[in-house]
Amino acid sequence: YGTNNEFGFDYLRDNMKFRLEDYVQRELNFAIVDEVDSILIDEARTPLIISGPTDENSDKYQTIDKIIPYLKKDEHFTIDEKSKTASLSEAGISKVEDLLNVTNLYDPNNIEILHHVQQGLKAHSIFRLDVDYVVRDGKVVIVDEFTGRIMPGRRWSDGLHQAVEAKEGVAVENENQTLASITFQNYFRMYRKLSGMTGTADTEATEFKNIYKLDVMIIPTNRPTQRKDLDDLIYKDLKAKYEAIAKEIQVSFAKKQPVLVGTVHIEKSEILSSILKKHKIPHNVLNAKHHEREAEIIAQAGRSSQVTIATNMAGRGTDILLGGNPEYLAKNEVAEEDPSYAEVYKKHKEATEKDKAIVQAAGGLYIMGTERHESRRIDNQLRGRAGRQGDPGQSRFFLSLEDDLFRIFGGDRIKNLMGGSLEDDE
Repeated sequence: YGTNNEFGFDYLRDNMKFRLEDYVQRELNFAIVDEVDSILIDEARTPLIISGPTDENSDKYQTIDKIIPYLKKDEHFTIDEKSKTASLSEAGISKVEDLLNVTNLYDPNNIEILHHVQQGLKAHSIFRLDVDYVVRDGKVVIVDEFTGRIMPGRRWSDGLHQAVEAKEGVAVENENQTLASITFQNYFRMYRKLSGMTGTADTEATEFKNIYKLDVMIIPTNRPTQRKDLDDLIYKDLKAKYEAIAKEIQVSFAKKQPVLVGTVHIEKSEILSSILKKHKIPHNVLNAKHHEREAEIIAQAGRSSQVTIATNMAGRGTDILLGGNPEYLAKNEVAEEDPSYAEVYKKHKEATEKDKAIVQAAGGLYIMGTERHESRRIDNQLRGRAGRQGDPGQSRFFLSLEDDLFRIFGGDRIKNLMGGSLEDDE
């Protein structure tokens, strides 16, 4: 067994070898994929690329980065957040030609310059620090939009990564050339037999059937679900939404109910954290910046009065035990091989069982979503952290008309539609 990345790269490396005996991978006969919707659908278009160095000069990225601040949005260029593209206007083309002292940007000799200007515009206008990437140890590291985790070693192609490096003022690495490439979709379709499991495949049954020739079969839960999924609340702006979330957390905190607050990226989790600090609500933050404490934070997220703010990192495949995780607490105190381990585990088991009764009486784990994700399955994964194995729990999403989803996909149409039916705040 292994990760999807490792299997994909093994396949690419094998295809670059000259002798059959150097191959490391067996024939692609049968695969069982865990969290199958994440790998076969969310990451289906993600290309795995083996690249090699080129002798291209990286100075051009700094040169182009210096002219980007002189270009004004809507006057010199337009952006499309939905498709993540940037386009120069006629005025923008003239401005760039003046700034770079180029006579014709569309001359075949200058097409590469035009491409890098567009990548520079994307780096400055669309790709955001603590949303799409973080800067760590002087390097730009991509944050996975689906899992919320950082992806060291993975780079954007076509000069985009270099444009972001120039924007952030870190060392710009040389452009690489692609030696071998494959997408997850094409890799997994080469298996003679394919299967997988996940809690959120039903909404994508048509795609599984059309692309992978896979049927989706729903298996009933081990125990009846007791989780209450409450209606979404919609607010006019972000300020009103965050205040409402803080009030709701205060209510749950007072009655000793644990709360997991799901945010879509690092920036939003840190804004919410500062609001809770103002309200003097103790809490933990789990995102790509604090990932080293993940095991500890998740182990305690189900304890009474515990408030945890998390990105998508806590959304998929995470088991939050009500009352806390006695096994983690015991192993944190003594090694499993230690003769006193059984006694220590028993002590923590009794304490967590007592706390579990308090949490169950308070209504179980409360999942609060701070906005809807583009993929409904990611929202369902977050909801699925509560009410596991027949435990009580509840979930609710708090939305505002300033959320990315409304702004990018709904625009003013939604605001006009809702304007009459919403009060000042809610």
